[in-house]
Amino acid sequence: MRKPLYGLMAEFETPEQLVRAAEAAHHEGYRKMDAYSPLPIEELHHAMHIPDSPLPKFVLAGGIAGMIGGFGLLYWIAAITYPLNVGGRPYNSWPAFIPITFETTVLLAGLTTLVTLVFLCGFPMPYHPVFNVPRFKHASRDRFFLCIEAEDTKFDLQRTKEFLRTLHAHEVAEVEI
Repeated sequence: MRKPLYGLMAEFETPEQLVRAAEAAHHEGYRKMDAYSPLPIEELHHAMHIPDSPLPKFVLAGGIAGMIGGFGLLYWIAAITYPLNVGGRPYNSWPAFIPITFETTVLLAGLTTLVTLVFLCGFPMPYHPVFNVPRFKHASRDRFFLCIEAEDTKFDLQRTKEFLRTLHAHEVAEVEI
């Protein structure tokens, strides 16, 4: 009995081949695909038309919440709950609140980054089907891989395999779940 298919993976020897393959796959209509490389390739992001991450918006929101929370907490303590007149200063002596406000801004922005990345990246994921391909061990050394997932609406096993072969892939392998 055959195992379910995750997708097809093509192996390339150079980053340029991988970028061209990703552009061709996107042009052909494939949208559910991923690329694996031992080094960062800036052009690959554009070739695959990956949308921008929502992470910066979440971090900004977390930072603003930390700023408002820190300043609000200090204002509540100094002006409402326990007002002290020290040296004739006003209860809302905002310059004294700046260090704590800054620290809570950084703290909440950092925690928001961590939590958002965990959810956006799909962690924890101790196993991924691409590790079933024997040659994938070269992805961290000297080879470049493009995987088109079987969930893609345009995916057809034979046509997709032929398409990947036309891109001059070193090898095209089936990725089983």
